[in-house]
Amino acid sequence: MPSVLSNLALADKACIIHDVIPLLIIVLPFSSFLICTLFGYKLKKGAGLLSLLLVGFSSLLCLLVFVDVIVSSKGNNVLTQGCWMAIHIGSKETPLVITLGYLIDPLTSIMLFVVGFVGWWIMLYSVGYMDGDPRYHRYFAYMSLFMASMLGLVLSNNFVMLYICWELVGLCSYLLIGFWYEREAAMRACKKAFIVTRLGDTGFALGIFLLVSVFGSVAFYPLDGVNGIFTSIGYSAKGKENVLALAALLLFCGAVGKSAQFPLHVWLPDAMEGPTPVSALIHAATMVAAGVYMVARCFVLFDVNVTGKLSLFDGLIVLSPAYLVALIGSFTAFMAATIALVQTDIKRILAYSTISQLGYMMMALGIGAYSAGTFHLVTHAFFKALLFLCAGSVIHAMGTNEIFEMGGLKSVMPITFATYVIGMGALAGIPPLSGFWSKDEILAHAFMHSKLIWLIGEVTAFLTALYMTRQLCVVFLGSPRKPEAHPHESPPVMLVPLIVLSIGAAVSGLFGTPWMNLYASFINHGVAHAGAHHKPSATVMLFSVAVSSLGVLCGYLLYGSRQIQSHLEDPLRKFLGNLYSFLEAKWHMDWYEGKAIRHVFFSLVGLCRRFDLGVVDGFVNLVGWAVAYVFAYLHRFFDLYVVDGFINGLAFVTGVCGDMLRRIQTGFIRHYMLFILMGFVFLLIVSLWRIVVLGHP
Repeated sequence: MPSVLSNLALADKACIIHDVIPLLIIVLPFSSFLICTLFGYKLKKGAGLLSLLLVGFSSLLCLLVFVDVIVSSKGNNVLTQGCWMAIHIGSKETPLVITLGYLIDPLTSIMLFVVGFVGWWIMLYSVGYMDGDPRYHRYFAYMSLFMASMLGLVLSNNFVMLYICWELVGLCSYLLIGFWYEREAAMRACKKAFIVTRLGDTGFALGIFLLVSVFGSVAFYPLDGVNGIFTSIGYSAKGKENVLALAALLLFCGAVGKSAQFPLHVWLPDAMEGPTPVSALIHAATMVAAGVYMVARCFVLFDVNVTGKLSLFDGLIVLSPAYLVALIGSFTAFMAATIALVQTDIKRILAYSTISQLGYMMMALGIGAYSAGTFHLVTHAFFKALLFLCAGSVIHAMGTNEIFEMGGLKSVMPITFATYVIGMGALAGIPPLSGFWSKDEILAHAFMHSKLIWLIGEVTAFLTALYMTRQLCVVFLGSPRKPEAHPHESPPVMLVPLIVLSIGAAVSGLFGTPWMNLYASFINHGVAHAGAHHKPSATVMLFSVAVSSLGVLCGYLLYGSRQIQSHLEDPLRKFLGNLYSFLEAKWHMDWYEGKAIRHVFFSLVGLCRRFDLGVVDGFVNLVGWAVAYVFAYLHRFFDLYVVDGFINGLAFVTGVCGDMLRRIQTGFIRHYMLFILMGFVFLLIVSLWRIVVLGHP
């Protein structure tokens, strides 16, 4: 696997085996997609086993890459890349080379491991969860394509390949969110997700175009003589700081859409209409992680010391891309946490928690806490996948998503309950579970960077602990609220992934403790401008623990110590008053954004209609009329002067010839005898000439 390269040296020419392994990581799940699509009806349940086998091999290769980079990175900067295919476009003066290749560094390796490992266990869980579904093979085809797309996105070594895989991830989410398309809600949810994320993707594409215009390249790092964007920023962008800052903001638009940040967060809660394992994959290891990964990959573009600030209106407005990322992330984290407080759908609570935690990650990257932000992305993948799969087990047992129709499941689903407690504790930031270490590191950086952002983060941490305790108490504690239901523990094929992921949710954070932060020393080898790692102060850490513990305590006192029969008896409803309705309406974001988007959309549609009728259709009609007139004139001319002229000319020649021949036909016998005599004389003369001149008749 990748060789050790000191001082960020680049391995331009990797050996064949190095090129094959990254290719197989993508090709194996893609092959599963093709086989399940073409032969799924014949394979039936074998489609799931085939997908597990091929995706499993791909995941093992991801693990191999991860281990090799760990071994190779001790005291070294590892960055290895290769090219499978190169496409040359543009002119000789301004050539542009687009490569299909791979890039392996610490960030790539850890993401490959997370996507491959978590994704495979989710697919194993799906074997039991989707059993009996009539479109079983199609589900695994889409899931395999989802995995291939995300792995390709992580391995991309240039913006074009990244964008292609980025859009494939969006396509897969559309297909899987609307998997049960016979349901009206699922059909509407998949269209909403597709349209909203396209808004962000438009900005992402424009950002790529801007970078190409500045650097004349789409590659991240130099390869085979091709210029690399990230290594050229220092000297190729002199005097173009505004353009780079604008490009960074446009790239962030793509992350806002994919990672469900304000104001493009509205699609993610509705995405819960898909199968629960799909929700786990989207929220933990694929789609929403793509936006955070992209910002981390382009981290150098958001460094204010490198790209500068965006100055508008002669300096009247000055925007720092990084600080804007931090502000949007912190606001998104807080807003989503408040909405999660009042949700009653078990999956929607987790959906808003995902939006909130993604906000934490963006906040971290915005304030320069590269290792903290990516570390939280890793730990979040474990405990969020675990929580969604636990929710799937509960839904599978109860047949409903409403938490106030559940209750008393602790005794009948002990394994699900135990693993759920671990996931809930990790999300709430309870030590020593994984979420505590990653979240605490983010808050420590925020405390040193901006007290406002730190305060928002702490309030969000309290709300997170509160709404997760609320969910735990209502679902698992107390007595059953739906006596007619007969819940039961999930089958082993669904329980084993819960146990494995709960171990990851419990121990993965130990690699990033302040006293022995192996993760920070590993991940910072792969990126310039990552910033120094700071050990959080004991005061900040203890305060964070106290805040999370207070949230858990308040949640238990409100929901664990009493039996609440319906959402109408929710204690927060009485405590918050009108604010509860405001939060229940999701800050009215759906209404405002729907109205705004609808207004803008219909205005654009009207403008396009007028432009189409007045300009496009007008021009087309004018051209059509002109062409019709010219062709009509040419047709008339050809018909009159060519076709009719030819016919009339033949008639005229025939008439002239007839007139000439008519003069010979006089009707007198003497004239005919004269013509015969003249002919005889002519023949006689010819015969005599042949005898005299030629010597023979």
